[in-house]
Amino acid sequence: MNQNSPEIGLIGIGLLGTAIANRLLHGTSSIHGYDCDPLQVESFAESGGTPSQSIKEVALRSQLVFLCLPNSDVVANVITELHALRNQSQQTAIRTIIDTTTGRPDEVIANAEQLKQLGIQYVEATVAGSSQQVSDGSAIIFLGGADCLTSDERKILRKVAPQQFELGAIGEATRFKLVHNLLLGLNRAVLAEALAFAESLGFDVRRTLSILEQSPAASSVMQSKGQKMVKRDWSPQAKLAQHLKDVGIILSTASEAGARTPFSVLHSVLLEQCVRAGLGDADNSAIREAFDRLTADGD
Repeated sequence: MNQNSPEIGLIGIGLLGTAIANRLLHGTSSIHGYDCDPLQVESFAESGGTPSQSIKEVALRSQLVFLCLPNSDVVANVITELHALRNQSQQTAIRTIIDTTTGRPDEVIANAEQLKQLGIQYVEATVAGSSQQVSDGSAIIFLGGADCLTSDERKILRKVAPQQFELGAIGEATRFKLVHNLLLGLNRAVLAEALAFAESLGFDVRRTLSILEQSPAASSVMQSKGQKMVKRDWSPQAKLAQHLKDVGIILSTASEAGARTPFSVLHSVLLEQCVRAGLGDADNSAIREAFDRLTADGD
């Protein structure tokens, strides 16, 4: 980065936030990071980030801020804090906020309007891919409202994910992310059901996956989640409860648009079953447990 590049801030240092930080820190960028979990901040500092004790501290030091938060309500809380700073006659350094949160399209638009009142540019940057895929550079980003980005801000964003698609106005990237997540999540569910079916027929699940990966049924989900399902490795790359939240948004958005999504209705039921079984913080590949538990219950 050149000497005129913006100072970078990061609010939310969970799975995705950590992956984004590591991508940027790998290129020697300094990042001011904050999370409500002190352990996440400590881990961030150990990786080379500059820890902040509050949202205010990030806002006063950073021109470009990434939000990596669980939902739009939490984003709205951050914006409320920024408004409070202005009411206290404290001028934030923020020029642009890049929001990676998957929320409802109407909430995203409302948050953008709130930031506009503060003179802050807002860009949607919804991420297609897990934290692991962000870390290895294979994730892609859907952008909304990206016309305001400077060349330096675009360079920083390309360090996070080299492949990006601009979808148009604010709200469009979130809508498209819902389309993507619908397909991706159902692909995971289908793979989980197929592996459970193969196992019930007496096939070795490892060999089953190996053969399917070479068949016309092969998919990128097999590459990213197949081995986790085979090994029942539920260490999180993206949490199952977060995807259940996304499916809820998909269903409500589909209802508003008059779209029929019967598979997603069933998908929601399966994910809810996993959450009730204590798998909400597990990787989203843990949906395989829903099929095992359904079979065990005789459903």
